[in-house]
Amino acid sequence: MLPEPDPSLCRALADDLREAGFTAEALRSAFGDAADDAIARGLRAPADRALEARTDALAVLARLLVLGMPQPEESVTRALPRAGATGLAALGLASIGDQVRPLAVVRPQSYADADGTGQWWIASDLDEAALGGPLPEDHVLGVGGASLTLASLQLPTPAERGLDIGAGCGIQALRARRSVARVVATDISARALAFTRLNALLNGVDAIEVRRGSLFEPVAGEEFDRIVSNPPFVITPRVEDVPAYEYRDGGMEGDDVVAAFVRGVGAHLAPGGVAQLLGNWETRAGIDGLERVRAWVAESPAPLDAWVVERESLDPLSYAELWVRDGGTLPGTSGFARLVDAWLDDFAAREVTEVGFGYLLLRRPAAGAPTLARFEKLHQSLSGDSLGTHLAEALAAHDRLVRLDQAGVAASVFVVAPDVTEARHHVPGQEDPTVIELRQGGGFGRALGVDPGLAALVGACDGDLPAGVLIDAIAQLMGVDAASLRADLLPRVRELAFTGFLRFA
Repeated sequence: MLPEPDPSLCRALADDLREAGFTAEALRSAFGDAADDAIARGLRAPADRALEARTDALAVLARLLVLGMPQPEESVTRALPRAGATGLAALGLASIGDQVRPLAVVRPQSYADADGTGQWWIASDLDEAALGGPLPEDHVLGVGGASLTLASLQLPTPAERGLDIGAGCGIQALRARRSVARVVATDISARALAFTRLNALLNGVDAIEVRRGSLFEPVAGEEFDRIVSNPPFVITPRVEDVPAYEYRDGGMEGDDVVAAFVRGVGAHLAPGGVAQLLGNWETRAGIDGLERVRAWVAESPAPLDAWVVERESLDPLSYAELWVRDGGTLPGTSGFARLVDAWLDDFAAREVTEVGFGYLLLRRPAAGAPTLARFEKLHQSLSGDSLGTHLAEALAAHDRLVRLDQAGVAASVFVVAPDVTEARHHVPGQEDPTVIELRQGGGFGRALGVDPGLAALVGACDGDLPAGVLIDAIAQLMGVDAASLRADLLPRVRELAFTGFLRFA
């Protein structure tokens, strides 16, 4: 267990790291792109080789705190003139013997959001490369791909009270504090909460309160304006000899931990409050995973708007191999085949044929019944990185559109979003295109095939004339009935406005 962090010592360490230029960009430059990428795959040697001739503070701290390699005490004290090696030891980040040996990693993490750019230093447990073997079950994970995804999904709009369920190292709580005045961070792991406290102090972020417990137990009877969670959603067989890692395993069968979150979150959302989380869902006995998520939303005692996006799906074997490797048991090593078989048996018992992964946005309506129920599969790669802003704009557009009938949409003035482009595909020798496609550069990077009428309308949306006037003019040019063209295009204008191709002028 980490000791209770000393705030003054955390400030001293932060000053030392800042003075040493201990940033993500500086480390990548020092390691080289290929070696920096290899660290995430558990390969430390290329990065260590790149630093071989260097003894400056950045190189010493990179070896000790990023690569997890022991360093001479004199070198560490010189690199950290304020905190020193003894300060690292007092914070539980290292031990001092014949050398300074790391007990945790501290990695710089850059961020960018609607309010600007910056970076945090994130402390977490040593990885497999530093440990030289599989992870312990109480391992506290650092910042990975899923963490960064959820951080980018968080709404940037201001809120008063926030909740981070399954805080881990605290990255989501830190991100939430960028727009939320006060945040409660919970976890079943006391070690995870210790890292959350440490990382908040190390980065000078206040108003993050930690509480220990599972799911909503630590906040019984409380409501929040914003809830975020990267829950331990990994589906793990509930049998002996299968490791149950606290950072990824919620202790429930199948996808029950995500189902429990969806069914229970409404009671803890203030009116208008939004919850965002990552999750897995199983396709069972022929019932699609997204349909099962839809049923969980319907079973919530509190009414919920829902927007659920499936980003990818895996067959049971691929899923099993992924998470067995994640725990540090590699193909060809003792136990790999046995663990994979345990996963396959578990899936077979529930007739699981596919596991989906994606994002859930749930909102308690400020008043009245839910108006948003969108469950979609978007398996293409993302091209934008401002997902939180995109989601906030989509919700605002939905709330405006839901108050408009078709005549109201026709009377509205729209403008094409600046990231939208159009592609036309022609058969050689033919004047008219066979395919017209609208492409979105940001958001979810959607690509949409459209007909000439809709393409003409989008092209004419320059913030000047209402959509209905434009449709009537297009109908006249095309020689078609204006009323029929309105009936065809106006519902699709709603979709384009929600998904961000068009914006209200």
